[in-house]
Amino acid sequence: MNNHYYTENPDLAHDLEQWSFELRGKKFQFLTDSGVFSRNTVDFGSRVLIDAFDWEELPEGKLLDVGCGYGPIGLSLASLSGRPVEMIDVNQRAVALAQENAKKNHVENVDIHTSNIYADVHEKEYAAIISNPPIRAGKKVVHEILSEAYPRLLVGGTLTVVIQKKQGAPSAEKKMAEVFGNVEIVTKDKGYYILKSVKEA
Repeated sequence: MNNHYYTENPDLAHDLEQWSFELRGKKFQFLTDSGVFSRNTVDFGSRVLIDAFDWEELPEGKLLDVGCGYGPIGLSLASLSGRPVEMIDVNQRAVALAQENAKKNHVENVDIHTSNIYADVHEKEYAAIISNPPIRAGKKVVHEILSEAYPRLLVGGTLTVVIQKKQGAPSAEKKMAEVFGNVEIVTKDKGYYILKSVKEA
């Protein structure tokens, strides 16, 4: 039974829901469904990541939201920053919802499509990669998101992720330090860590 949010085709019956949520002072409408992560509200980790993410100092270029789900991180950052954002997820149902939510919120500076981690991304390099990684898909997948981000960032670009302490934040922090040579805990809130690494020249 493929009913996990990190599989390609959750075969659960559809059960659509619509609700609104305010992110960084702006109200967004979200359509969600069974078989996607955190369908009833924007999960706390994503909220902390959205609030903590700084796009001001980044080089010119596109942002990449890895594991975008139905779109709260990528759509809010595209809308608020005005930067182009590519949003990817392995879950086709989540991608279809994210595309629908982009229309609902009139966010046009997005490119939303399926990709298993970085397999089918559209750019060679990004100004930033953001992820609320699918912890339940396992440590190997999470660490691949972290380590494979490095070659896909412009110099000065950042990788920013949210991970709960009890779900592996310390090991992710160590991995990012190993890959990038630097890592910062931007913020901690209720056990959620926002970790950021910069690709230095």
